[in-house]
Amino acid sequence: MFYWLLKYVLLGPWLKFAYRPRAEGLENIPKRGPVILAANHLSFMDSLFIPLYLRRRVVFLGKADYFERRTTRWFVKLLGVIPVRRESGPGAEAALRTAVAALQEGKVIGIYPEGTRSPDGRLFRGKTGVARLALATGVPVVPVVVFGTRDLQPPDKKMPRLSGRIRVVYGAPLRFERFEGKERDRFALRSVTDEIMYEIMHMSGQEYVDEYASRVKAARAQSESASESRQEREERRGSHR
Repeated sequence: MFYWLLKYVLLGPWLKFAYRPRAEGLENIPKRGPVILAANHLSFMDSLFIPLYLRRRVVFLGKADYFERRTTRWFVKLLGVIPVRRESGPGAEAALRTAVAALQEGKVIGIYPEGTRSPDGRLFRGKTGVARLALATGVPVVPVVVFGTRDLQPPDKKMPRLSGRIRVVYGAPLRFERFEGKERDRFALRSVTDEIMYEIMHMSGQEYVDEYASRVKAARAQSESASESRQEREERRGSHR
């Protein structure tokens, strides 16, 4: 009930008024039956705009960190987000099992194959969770591209700007019957994932990086930490002269 109240009364009308979002390819979303929406990920706001014009409820897989922050915990719980513990193998498995069960019930699952928001606006290597869902259920995958949300809420900003133009494009469904029975074959999983990411790249025009975004973020954080430590040491030396 809260989902529809938020969408049609509390938040949806304001999003449409403030940002004038445009949706293209809505005919690619089936009116009933299970489907996976695989999208690029530029901002937390992506999860608000992707389902905005859909008449069906979208259940997203989201990082467990959102459930641990007071500012977002209540929101993701009420929306029915499936928590994913990326650092835990069993945790990620549990999330995928929950998503498979939801698809078997005929629901719409939203997933960001990159696993995290892009650190710089480029498109990064996809993780194989989306392929595992598709091959385990035989459900079609609709590639989705969101434009404008990174400008709306850059990574270093906690609150979004109050104006902007957003566009969401839903691509033609991708089907993978040729890989039936290969949901545990790592080569098949990588092939399916790469095909999905290629379609997202083609639709979005983003530069593709064949590296996981999480590793790029970790390397940058380590570099920044080392730089700060070096600066602190230099400042301490200067104070002792």
